[in-house]
This record gives sequence, C-alpha cells and structure tokens, in this order.
Amino acid sequence: MVTEEQMRTAKLVFDNQTLRQIVHTSLGGDQIRVRLSNAFGKQKVHLGAVHLALRGAGASIVAGSDRVVKFSGRTSVTIPADAMVLSDPIALKVPAGADLAVSVFVPQLSVGAGIHYAAQQTNYVAAGDLTGASAMPGAETIASWVFLGGVDVLAPETSYAVVAFGDSITDGARSTMDANRRWPDVLAARLRSRKIAVVDAGIGGNRILHDASPSNIRFGVNALARFDRDVLMQPGVKYVLILEGINDLGHAGTSAPLSETVTAEDLIAGMKQMIERAHVRGVKAIGATILPFEGTVFAGYFSAEKEAKRKAVNEWIRTGGAFDGVVDFDRTMRDPAHPDRILPAYDGGDRLHPGDAGYKAMGESVDLRLFR
Repeated sequence: MVTEEQMRTAKLVFDNQTLRQIVHTSLGGDQIRVRLSNAFGKQKVHLGAVHLALRGAGASIVAGSDRVVKFSGRTSVTIPADAMVLSDPIALKVPAGADLAVSVFVPQLSVGAGIHYAAQQTNYVAAGDLTGASAMPGAETIASWVFLGGVDVLAPETSYAVVAFGDSITDGARSTMDANRRWPDVLAARLRSRKIAVVDAGIGGNRILHDASPSNIRFGVNALARFDRDVLMQPGVKYVLILEGINDLGHAGTSAPLSETVTAEDLIAGMKQMIERAHVRGVKAIGATILPFEGTVFAGYFSAEKEAKRKAVNEWIRTGGAFDGVVDFDRTMRDPAHPDRILPAYDGGDRLHPGDAGYKAMGESVDLRLFR
C-alpha cells in the first residue's frame, strides 16, 4: 500500500492547512451544493471550515463571492471513513463554464482521501485557516483534488447529466494544465445551450476488471466497483458514455501481473455488466470504441495479440447492439495511413494519449443526437 510518507512526499498529508481547489462548472445556476469525500479513507477526517467562491486569477477569489459552506447547519464537518457528505444549498450565481474555488481547512494532521490524483488543474495549499481569504500568497501547489467529490449546480428540471466514464483519455492526460481541454470539456461546451451537463468521471490508469496495483493506488478500483459511486449516484444522470478497456489490454505484463491478462470476451462481459446496471436505474449507456495505440512509447503495452483483442471489442461495440448508442473514437483518431496508430496531429506525445487537438476532435465527434 501507499505509505503515509509517500503521501507526504506527494503533499497529500495536511495539518493546520487550507486547500483551495479549482473546479470548472458545466452548467450555470444560482444554487450550489458541495460534495466532500473521505472515499477509501481509513479513519474519520475533521474539516474545520469550508468556503465556496468564484475563482479570480490563480488562487484568488472574486470580491463579494465568498460563501460559508454549511453541513446540516454546521460550519465544520467530520466525515467518517469511506463516506461522503453533502453540503446545505449555497446561494451563489454561477455562470456556465465558470471556475469555482472550494477552500477546505484541515485543522489537524490528516491523510488525504477521496483523491483525484491527476486533475490537470493547479490547486493551492497554505498554512492556517484561509478559507475566506481573498488570496493565498506563498501557497504551494498540487495537481490533485483532495476531499472534494464534486460541485452540483441546481439546474432546471428539464436538464440532466451525461457522465463520461473512463480512464486517462477521459481524464485528459497530456492535455494542457488549467485549460479545460479534455474531450468531456469540449462536449460540455457543445451541450451547454441545451442545458445538458457533463460529468468527467475519468481516472488515469483505470481498468474494467482489475484494481490498481497496491504500489499505484492512483489508478483506482476497477470500473465495475466504482460504477455506482461515480455514475449512478451522480445527480440527474441520464446517460453514461463509457470509454474503458485499453488499460485492461496494456497493463497486463507491464505495470500489472501477466496473470491479469484479459480476453476480448472478458472485456465485453464487463461492459455488458455496466450496461445492465445502468438500465436498471433508467440510465442509457453509450459505448465508445477504444483508441489505436500501436507504437506507444510504453514498453510492452502494445502487442499484435492485444491489438487483435482491441479490434474484436470495437467490432462488438459497433455491431453488438448492446449499447444504446455508439461513439466511434477509434475511427476519429486513427491515422488513415496506419489505422492501428493514432493520427500524428492528434497525438499527445506518447502515441497513446491525445493532445489538445485530439481531445478537441473527440469532443466534436460525438453526435449530439444521441442525447434526447
């Protein structure tokens, strides 16, 4: 397991410190809720104060926008191990596509939990209770969200959410930091006028059928294990767009034991489970084909055998009829001259993850008629 010392090295152990974390909204509104998480925490955590504000520049907040966040009427909250808490409604007019600053004061030594390790977002940590401060001079920075499960904006009853569920490609790995250029961000901008929200539930390194190795918990538990928490529990969810499977193929024999090798049939069975669980809750499931990855710089990640499995899974996604709709990211992203490889113009530099141009192409390729 990851030790407390390793967490300290990653600046994810806190003591008498304020975390100011920046999140980007999908839709706008005038009433907000904050979800705080102690997911996978081994002991309760006490948070002495929480504030919400419109973000200015860097760690600063917009004057007059600071709001005290309460939980069951209280300004502090204790979260049990592996639990989540939901704030009372907060009155704040928030534009669509705005940046919010969620400031959390951790008064005593606490190990971070509910962590999204690779947020592609700069967040800030400083000594003392600065939750209501307009700026945080001298703050250190981290690129993770900690104790923050989400921010919910009250939207009209006709609005609903699409959850983008996946791995690092959904998480936006290799996109520009602090720029919100992940493909779910692009899709969110396209759906904004229709009052449809997009929730990014991507976790780098995630797999459908196996947990992360104990030495790298940042990859998360398997997709089947996190499906309820990350998809079905999201407020207003009506659709889930699933892009998973490439790590199930690539990790076995590299960053995971060879014994965790999967077949195409294994991945299809896992996808069928997610589809059925979504349908039980009245959520429609849209399948996305797995991107090409021949030539990736990660040794052992690609092989001809793995490529054959990818093609078999993609063919099932396209023609199997199990999903309520299909997004063919493979066709969008592949190089016509070398169909097993990502188009160079879309490559983020490792021939596995897209860059900004690739994510833009992905987000723009989604047929909005899928969401009715």
